[in-house]
Amino acid sequence: MRGPVAPPQVPLSASRAEGFADLVQDSVERLERHWPQLADIDFLVLEVPRLDGTADAWDDEAVPLGGTIPAREGRRARVVVYRRPVEIRTKGRDERAALVHEVVVEQVAELLGLTPETVDPRYGED
Repeated sequence: MRGPVAPPQVPLSASRAEGFADLVQDSVERLERHWPQLADIDFLVLEVPRLDGTADAWDDEAVPLGGTIPAREGRRARVVVYRRPVEIRTKGRDERAALVHEVVVEQVAELLGLTPETVDPRYGED
């Protein structure tokens, strides 16, 4: 006889990728309160940046933590956060959440043509 992995009242733990995506979503939701136009932007999590044209800022010294893809021909603008480079630079969930928010703010600022401090007045306070 087989039963469920865990009883219905016990939540199963989320994978690292799911937990990271939740951090990105939390950051977006914080910003959407002041920037409703973010509803028109897709937010994605990729494991690592690619070596094609989407990694324009990638050089020999720094691996990008995020990037943007402007809207074009019926496609919405996108903000991408790269999970592995962010995880490598952080220890613990709180530090990771802070860095994810910083990356999201920077990328949103780039798409909107604003400074990160305009997008989130608390940017850089950590």
